[in-house]
Amino acid sequence: MNLEQIKKILSTAEAVNFELENGTPVPEHFHVTEVGIISKHFIDCGGVVRTEKVANFQLWNANDFEHRLKPQKLLNIIALSEKVLGLENLEIEVEYQSDTIGKYDLDYNGEHFVLRSKQTACLASDSCGIPPEKLKVPLQEIKNTTSCCTPGGGCC
Repeated sequence: MNLEQIKKILSTAEAVNFELENGTPVPEHFHVTEVGIISKHFIDCGGVVRTEKVANFQLWNANDFEHRLKPQKLLNIIALSEKVLGLENLEIEVEYQSDTIGKYDLDYNGEHFVLRSKQTACLASDSCGIPPEKLKVPLQEIKNTTSCCTPGGGCC
């Protein structure tokens, strides 16, 4: 989800609720403690120089159990970030504390914002020597119509 998409959703939303991919809700007293831009400049394992840039939202749970973030308040925070930081229409990455600080992609299921697990991947698979993943087929699905090792087949 990018910044324009979340702004469109927030403009008509009655509440701001987040949940993890498995349905576990982020406590409703969370705070958005940061909205920013994260830039990454790196070289992949194939030697290609790359850059990535995302809008970053950090969610935090405090002991402020009466706190409820309203859609307009989050829209105001985003507008200030656009003005002060020059925040563009970037894909959103969410930081949220679990066992450690997790980074998540953001989605929307029509009712809640969903924190989707991110996965690592090789960006240079054509040049780093990793063979393509082989198709795993159960042996019982392999049909051998030319087997010679049957009774009377003459293979032994």
